[in-house]
Amino acid sequence: MNINIAAQIARTHLLAKKRQTLVAMLGVTFGIAMFITMISFMQGVNQFLEDSALDASPHIRVYNEVNTQRPSLIDEQKPGGFNVVYHQKPKDESARLKNGLQIAERIGREAGVLGVSPQVATQAFYNNGPIQLSGTISGVDIDRENRLYKLTNRLKSGSLNTLKTNPDGLIMGTVLARKLNVRIGDKVTVTTPTGSTRILRVVGTFGFGVGTVDNTKSYANLATVQEILQRDPSYITDIHVKMFDPLQALPFGQKIRAVYGYYTEDWATANTAILAGEKIRNMLTYVVSITLLVVAGFGIYNIMNMTVINKIKDIAILKATGFDGRDVVAIFLLQAVFIGFTGGLLGLAIGFGLSYLLSITPFNAGDFLSIKTFPVIFDGTYYGLGLLFGVITTVLAGYFPSRKAAQVDPVSILRG
Repeated sequence: MNINIAAQIARTHLLAKKRQTLVAMLGVTFGIAMFITMISFMQGVNQFLEDSALDASPHIRVYNEVNTQRPSLIDEQKPGGFNVVYHQKPKDESARLKNGLQIAERIGREAGVLGVSPQVATQAFYNNGPIQLSGTISGVDIDRENRLYKLTNRLKSGSLNTLKTNPDGLIMGTVLARKLNVRIGDKVTVTTPTGSTRILRVVGTFGFGVGTVDNTKSYANLATVQEILQRDPSYITDIHVKMFDPLQALPFGQKIRAVYGYYTEDWATANTAILAGEKIRNMLTYVVSITLLVVAGFGIYNIMNMTVINKIKDIAILKATGFDGRDVVAIFLLQAVFIGFTGGLLGLAIGFGLSYLLSITPFNAGDFLSIKTFPVIFDGTYYGLGLLFGVITTVLAGYFPSRKAAQVDPVSILRG
């Protein structure tokens, strides 16, 4: 049979039952539209949560793990043996990274490294009158830290330049500053676990939207924290590294550990719980999305099946005039392809429109400064999958009932 003849017959069938054709197309359209909207939004949420965790933590942290465990001596219970000593006091080991500044410079020159920030981190007690809170203070080169964590975008008040020009300056987490009841210009007494004390002035506040950071952390100049701890200018306890590609953090961290002998912690290890939650959310997203498509697929099948049944007399006439079963199947497959492709394109357009409206809808994220609307990912892969599913589903939904209908006896149908 000529393909043009089949196309003309398919077109005639589609136009003869316009309402039925429209219903079949809408079944494809809304199934794909909901699939696009759902998966774009859910993947956007997952990406947002992952980025929020990564923004507040380094891709690689290099540090010297202090081992305070000292086993008890074992009594061999022999004459003249040594005395048993239990619960030995731990050694006073330093967290210092030897040649830390030089190591940081060398790491910074490696390929794939976005930035490196050597720093001195220590526990601290913050005192403001009767208020006393515990937290951490990090001595940093604020320009390097800004390159890693984009602190300029995280500032709630003050400026980074003020910290650079003020040796007694302090930039605090917003929640910590609120608990201490301090603002820019107020003074805070900082005490380290070793008993060193210094009065610092608040010159700014920042917010990552991560409680473990905003509740406890403060930034000061590298030299300031070294002086508080009574250490020399080469004293470094941590090196934070950011990569252009976060996935390269694990092998690069292993390389650093092999070369320099210090412990390394990559972002995946530090955020195991978050990544586990992301895997669960991804699985839930795909389950819900596939369920939407499957439900839509059954609806499309039912519609196409009814379309074929309603055309059973037309099929009998076609077979009686010389068309064989393959010709009948081809006619209905052309109808299915048209319905699937047209309905799929319309579904993509509606799905994109709904996703776009969602992406510009205002969203109050509190301390999350990097997001002001709902997170949505516009990935062409999702649109390709949606269109492919729409076409394949309608083709299958049209093939099976048309193949069965093509086997009917035209004489019995016409007599009936």
